[in-house]
Amino acid sequence: MAKRSHNEVKESLVELTRIFQPKDSRKFVREYIRKYRIMGGYEEELTLLVEHEMGRLRSSVS
Repeated sequence: MAKRSHNEVKESLVELTRIFQPKDSRKFVREYIRKYRIMGGYEEELTLLVEHEMGRLRSSVS
């Protein structure tokens, strides 16, 4: 991935997910990829990561 390591990108995205708690994970990931100039091909993987984290956040609130 771009100039950052793969794990660093994932950790950053998870942190941002916790902070912003996006309603639309795909849109959130697309904006993240565009803003931080992440190479193509990772959108699906990162979207799944955001959806997983949102599920964890929802279950911990209940």
